[in-house]
Parts: sequence; structure tokens; C-alpha cells
Amino acid sequence: MKLGRNDACWCGSGVKYKNCHMAFDQKIMRYRMAGHMVPDREMIKTPAQIAGIRKAGAVNTEILNRVDSIIKAGISTEEINEFVHRNTLELGGIPAPLNYDGFPKSVCTSVNDVVCHGIPSAECILKDGDIINVDVTTIVDGYYGDASRMYCIGNVSDEARKLVEVTKKCTDLGLQEVKPWGHLGDIGAVISECAYQNGFTVVREIGGHGVGVQFHEEPWVSHIGTRGTDMLLVPGMIFTIEPMINAGGEEVFQDEEDGWTIYTEDGSLTAQWEYTVLVTEDGAEVLSR
Repeated sequence: MKLGRNDACWCGSGVKYKNCHMAFDQKIMRYRMAGHMVPDREMIKTPAQIAGIRKAGAVNTEILNRVDSIIKAGISTEEINEFVHRNTLELGGIPAPLNYDGFPKSVCTSVNDVVCHGIPSAECILKDGDIINVDVTTIVDGYYGDASRMYCIGNVSDEARKLVEVTKKCTDLGLQEVKPWGHLGDIGAVISECAYQNGFTVVREIGGHGVGVQFHEEPWVSHIGTRGTDMLLVPGMIFTIEPMINAGGEEVFQDEEDGWTIYTEDGSLTAQWEYTVLVTEDGAEVLSR
């Protein structure tokens, strides 16, 4: 519905549209008329939604902080799952992965050649030299926070440590490209450039995503890109940056039996870090990491 100048703004501020988001919407329209891909209004969060997502993100980060204290050789990924589940409830949240499209656990644990969506298991015992991604998503008061971290277990190989460190660098460089009136392609461009310069590859089929009101929303965030292309970034957008970087080839496959676990095609190591990011008026705010 088209708003009149004196109607209440769509953002819920209670202020007249002309004094709130009218100039903002007109700026987006000018970009659209110039041929840019621009976000739908549903992708632009209201102040109330941002406050809720920020709270969920803070809880999500705290859960990962607690995981830092227990992850080590000898622990099973099922123990990590139980720990995340228990601490999520203790902090007033709900583990978003549990029963999401049939996913059976409260967290994703992806070890060595598992790119993402690893299912925790009592049989999977972490050992010296492993690398693992722990991906936590938390619902608080109906809003979502989402982030993941890599962990090096004991004495890992030089290749594994470099992969983990370069993937973190890729994620941080991607974060630096989140600026109002920039483009999603700027993020993918810097991530892929960093990965390839270090002799690694970038998973193309799986990317970041909008998040906050739902677990997965638009836009889709590619970690391969060209500067100045893809969707326009505007204040109020919230999405994840979560590059999956492989030590070998970029090809991946899905486990046909469990329907979830994604592996590198060639069995090479893989790493991922994930942040939930808000585009602000002057840059970006990390809501969970």
C-alpha cells in the first residue's frame, strides 16, 4: 500500500511518513530507476525488530562464548549439542535448529571435511588435530541470532591452522565491506579474492542469508562476487556473512542418508566463520559472532 505524506510511517515509529522514511524510500527508488537491484521493504527491519534481533544475537554470542570453555579433545559432538541446548534454555532462548525442517539436533557441528550442517553424534569424538565449526542459532522472544566459530583441537596441521585463520580473515574483510549504499557483490568480491590469494577455494552453492524475523530470509549472500553488483545495501538490512572456504576444490555434496550433512567432494578440509550483521547509517553492527 502506498503511503501518503501524512500517514504514519511503515517503520512503526508513529511519526508521519514525510518526517521519517519518505526521503529514505525515495533514495532507494532512485537507485532502482538507475538499474540497481534494491531490497524489498520486508528486508528492511524496523527499530523494534532490530532491538529484538539484537537481544537474540547477544544471547547467541553468549552461548558460543560458553562453548569456548568446554570444547576439547575427547568430547563428543553430542556433548556439545547437549551443552548448547541446556545453555540456550538457561538463557531464555530456544535452539532454532532443533526440528527445523526435520533437523534432529540443537546445533550444527561440522568436523574436518564437513562444510556445514553436521549432525552431532555420540560416536563423533573430537581428537587432537581436528578442526570443527560450531554453528549456533537462537530464538529469543520470536527473533533470531545466528553465528558460528571454528575451533582447532590440540595440535592441528599447519594447513588446517592457515585455513581457519584465512577463513576468519575472509569473514572480517567481508564485514568491512558492509556499508550503506554499497552492494552485496562488494562482500563476495573481497572474500573470494582473499581465499584465492591464499590458495583456497570458496563454496559457491551455499551462502549467507537474511535473518532475524525468520531463520532464513532474503537476501541470499554469495561469497563470490563483483564489486558494485548484486543487491544494494541499505540501513536496516540484517543478514549473515558466513564464507565456507575449502583447502581443496570448491565442489561439495550432500549426504543422501541424513539429508543434511554437506561434505567437500574431494575430502579436503573446510572452514567457516559466521556473523549476523546489521547495515547501519554509517557502516555495520555485528549482532552475533
